[in-house]
Amino acid sequence: MVSVEHVARRVLAYVPYLLVLIDMRYEGVQCGREASVDHHMEMGKKLLAAGQLADALSHFHAVVDGDPKNYLAYYRRATVFLAMGKSKSALPDLSKVIQLKPDFTSARLQRGNLLLKQGRLDEAESDFKKVLKSNPSDKEQREAQAQLTKADEIQREVASAQTSFHQHDYATAAGHLDAIIETCVWDVASREMRAECFIQMGEMGKAISDLKATSKLKSDNTPAFYKLSTIYYNLGDHEMSLNEVRECLKLDPDHKQCYSHYKQVKKLNKQIQSAETLIQEQRYGEAVSKYEAVMKTEPNVLQFSLLAKERICHALAQNQEASRAIDLCSQVLQHDPENVNALKDRAEAYLQDEQYDEAIRDYEAAGKHSENDRQIKEGLERAQRLLKQSKKRDYYKILGVKRTAQKKEIIKAYRKLAQQWHPDNFQDAEEKKQAEKKFIDIAQAKEVLTDPEMRSKFDQGEDPMDPESQQGHHHHHHFHESHHFQGFNPFGSGPFNFKFNFN
Repeated sequence: MVSVEHVARRVLAYVPYLLVLIDMRYEGVQCGREASVDHHMEMGKKLLAAGQLADALSHFHAVVDGDPKNYLAYYRRATVFLAMGKSKSALPDLSKVIQLKPDFTSARLQRGNLLLKQGRLDEAESDFKKVLKSNPSDKEQREAQAQLTKADEIQREVASAQTSFHQHDYATAAGHLDAIIETCVWDVASREMRAECFIQMGEMGKAISDLKATSKLKSDNTPAFYKLSTIYYNLGDHEMSLNEVRECLKLDPDHKQCYSHYKQVKKLNKQIQSAETLIQEQRYGEAVSKYEAVMKTEPNVLQFSLLAKERICHALAQNQEASRAIDLCSQVLQHDPENVNALKDRAEAYLQDEQYDEAIRDYEAAGKHSENDRQIKEGLERAQRLLKQSKKRDYYKILGVKRTAQKKEIIKAYRKLAQQWHPDNFQDAEEKKQAEKKFIDIAQAKEVLTDPEMRSKFDQGEDPMDPESQQGHHHHHHFHESHHFQGFNPFGSGPFNFKFNFN
């Protein structure tokens, strides 16, 4: 039987060989890893030089993973991030370079520039001062000194801006902040302060621009989204307000202010959309009621009241309710005299109310603010034709009916007037002659207004019975110069025999 001691001696005899094999394998792996890192580094540099940034970035990621202490890998990757406009990602890499190689002045100078753009002035100044103390090249020295001077100037601008802001001198504060942001383009605090200045100055468009920038520059910036939503809301833009408050709730579903505001905006948005659907479906009465509900939902924001009144005016004008439409549109135009939609709708209502001069005035005013609007051009031409027509013969006035009268009303009015002015009712020659003329006008009015095609032409400002108006427009409906009324009776009984001529 083999003793334990003998086995142990034989195993120990193989240990040196095993150690040699392990060492050789480790060296092979290490060499392979180093070769791979070098390959990725070279490929990354070539792709960066060729402008293929995404591909270069993937190779530099591989270098960092393979050799976490390679400061050049971090520096190259930071360079790619900067070229891609990703300064937030570049900053940690530059800091890692400086940690691994504190005397790398180029990395420190770049980090100082990034910190300056972010408005982190003290940190930026610290980097510029260290560059100046580290035997930089002439170019690096000049750049560091210039940036240090600029950072010092901005420090004074910041102090002045804060003083003016706390004194409620928002215009002066905004001027100082302009100078700061010109250099510190990614400075969230300065943009937030300038946005507040713009709000206080009533320059909401500029405030929105700054707040949108801060919402991108600062992660999870719920206050910016909430403020954007409230600004849009007060401007009457319910859709943009809803979009921004939703962004706030994506970041924080439990945000109390955003959730409360969201419920209000959502309700209002739903009412407005419903009202617009009703208008598209030509259910104008229901649309009016829905927009009246909008004014009750938000009575404190003028823009929503004006929007509701403008759309109510439109619905009323489409529904032939001229007097109410004129009143609502006039209320809108008191606050916004250049509101093209209100001008167009009031002009249409004026036409319905036969106030042609007023309609022409509104169409002309609308045309000044919307020169290429075909609807305005056509409306103005129609108003001018109707004004001219009103000075001649108005078939609605002849029958004493409104322009919105139905066929039934027109026939009823015609029969009443035909009975009243029938020539057989008059014995005196002069009176009979006048009655004949009146009777023909009444008959023509009835013919025009009960024929859909002729009535449509008349409503557009053309007189189907006027040869001048109809030049170039052949029409089969016409009265001959000689009319014989033999046995004619609009009421179905009684003989009426007479003959008369007219030009």
